[in-house]
Amino acid sequence: MLRFPVSRFAARLILAAAAVLAPGAARAVDPFEIQVYDGAVNAPGQVGIETHINSVIAGHSEAVAPELPSQHQSHFTAEFPIGITSWWEGGVYLQTALLADGSFRYAGNKLRSKFVLPARDASPFRWGVNLEVSRLPEEFDRDRWGAEIRPIATWTSTGGRVFVSVNPIVDLSLAGPGRGDAPAFEPAVNVLYVVDGLASFGLEYYADLGPIGSFTAASAQEHYLYEVVNLLKWKRLELNAGVGEGLTDGSNRFVAKMIVGFR
Repeated sequence: MLRFPVSRFAARLILAAAAVLAPGAARAVDPFEIQVYDGAVNAPGQVGIETHINSVIAGHSEAVAPELPSQHQSHFTAEFPIGITSWWEGGVYLQTALLADGSFRYAGNKLRSKFVLPARDASPFRWGVNLEVSRLPEEFDRDRWGAEIRPIATWTSTGGRVFVSVNPIVDLSLAGPGRGDAPAFEPAVNVLYVVDGLASFGLEYYADLGPIGSFTAASAQEHYLYEVVNLLKWKRLELNAGVGEGLTDGSNRFVAKMIVGFR
């Protein structure tokens, strides 16, 4: 019953966001939330907490002021998702960072709203979109105010052994010196092999290609490949852990990440 109203509602939100938020600045792969979204939302009224932890073990030792170099930064983000309806989930992020000199910094906050289409019987596909607005200190994003449009497409093989999720992210700046730039294209993809009821193993890929229509030179783009494992044994516990290697000069060379969630 909800399929067609939800579809029109999601489509209008995407069009409205594109009209209101454009144009924006190319930024970078989000260092605080290294995650590929799937097509699931919390049940109505269900509240969760997720902790995103990652560390740049080998990264850039220089940055354009006022932003800080990524070398040896560690990031700690608390996320609070809540199910609103069977097809709508909201979320709040509170971000912090531990710098190479041992100082601890507040690193901004984000609000998000995720919409998914109801799953069709026997269909291997799920579809959705996540809309996000962020406000960060200038040492972590010189433009401070930003936004993200993240379409979500997932596919599950017959029998459920293989799971693929694709997020062709459009990242925008709402303020600062990058406001007049075109939105950036930041695709994210995962491919997982699922051991039913136990765990899944696979690869996650993240990239920042730069402004749409005038992509950054290939060597200056960010491209990362992560080897990951997800714990599936307990329904109320989420655990995602992995290590990522930068594939270009514009990327950090080595990053470790973990997500721990409770519902």
